[in-house]
Amino acid sequence: MKARIITIDTATASLKRKLRRHLKVLGYEKNDRGELVPPAADKPAYRAAHALQRQDRIARYGDLICRRGEEFLDYFASGSEICVPRIAPELERIRQGTWQSELFRFASLLWQIPVSEGFGRRMRFLVWDQHNHKLLGLLALGDPVFNLRARDQLVGWSAKERSKSLVNILDAYVMGAIPPYNQILAGKLVACLLKTSDMVRYFKESYGATVGVISKEKKRARLAMITTTSALGRSSVYNRLRIDGEQYLESIGFTTGFGHFHIPDDLFEEMRAFLRKRRDPYASNHRFGDGPSWRMRAIRKAISSLGMNPGLIQHGFQREVFICRTASNALDVLAGRAKRPNFSQLKSLSSVADACLARWVRPRAERDPRYREWDKSQILDLICDAKMKKRMSSSRAISIQQAAR
Repeated sequence: MKARIITIDTATASLKRKLRRHLKVLGYEKNDRGELVPPAADKPAYRAAHALQRQDRIARYGDLICRRGEEFLDYFASGSEICVPRIAPELERIRQGTWQSELFRFASLLWQIPVSEGFGRRMRFLVWDQHNHKLLGLLALGDPVFNLRARDQLVGWSAKERSKSLVNILDAYVMGAIPPYNQILAGKLVACLLKTSDMVRYFKESYGATVGVISKEKKRARLAMITTTSALGRSSVYNRLRIDGEQYLESIGFTTGFGHFHIPDDLFEEMRAFLRKRRDPYASNHRFGDGPSWRMRAIRKAISSLGMNPGLIQHGFQREVFICRTASNALDVLAGRAKRPNFSQLKSLSSVADACLARWVRPRAERDPRYREWDKSQILDLICDAKMKKRMSSSRAISIQQAAR
């Protein structure tokens, strides 16, 4: 009788162990059926689940932090440098490869929930306070995801209409105020800047003559709607954004808790290598147009191929979905019932900013003056750990030595 030979794929077994171990660190537990379930979906759990991802992001930008971190502090405000009655927001469009682009990356590391880098069409802005020439906030818009249930149910469009009209939507994937401006509710101000004639103009100048990659047809895109999602479940910043009867952001539901944030880059690359070894096309199927959906599909395929539950792609953390109707007839335009978006109700950036300052920022600053205690040196404390600070000190010492030669 022939002995049966069992071949153990050590690489596959190792990848399965790494995935299980990683999810356990994030707080996932097994239920009675042996299935992994996510931790409680409260705000501390959201932050804890994203902690490793944030550490990876900071490590990735370590060279930038060490090279320009202390220099960039000059662009941030201490509380004593803010004159609330004279705050005057303005947008600066960012071009790739500039110092402004590096400042944006550096400042985005302040977000406790790591921000996306966007994909496809992108418009990134630094929001400055013209009065003191300090950074007030960040704003970035990019291509929307193809499938977003809350949005799609609201519009009520067919698959064909969605494919045709999605060009008229962007998603705000970075949006918020920088310390200490965030302490006086300037995050609400930054969010309201979406619904301005300036934002529609920026979009038209950049993408109004968009040509389809496949169809080669001129799309004549107009920014009819902007979507965004909260970082931590239900949003206290985006809800109730109404001034003089005008709604700036509307809550339309929640995401279903699917995504890939809980799979870090190094583990994802091992999954790709695993798929590549099996000659699976998902290993490299990320041409233009696939967006983040490709990454999610690749992870699901890898998990299934490992013999694990593909439901692990459902991390369970729901995010609140909001829309900004830049066009008053946005739903009709997107569903194909109207051809021309109506932007007649839009106000200028300066007008909207003034209204936000009067509605939220000035009253909060008067009620709670603790923002004045903020010192911009604390920016590095929020981004760097002791190891990173030591590395910065070494880099600074080397620079001083080189300059002295």
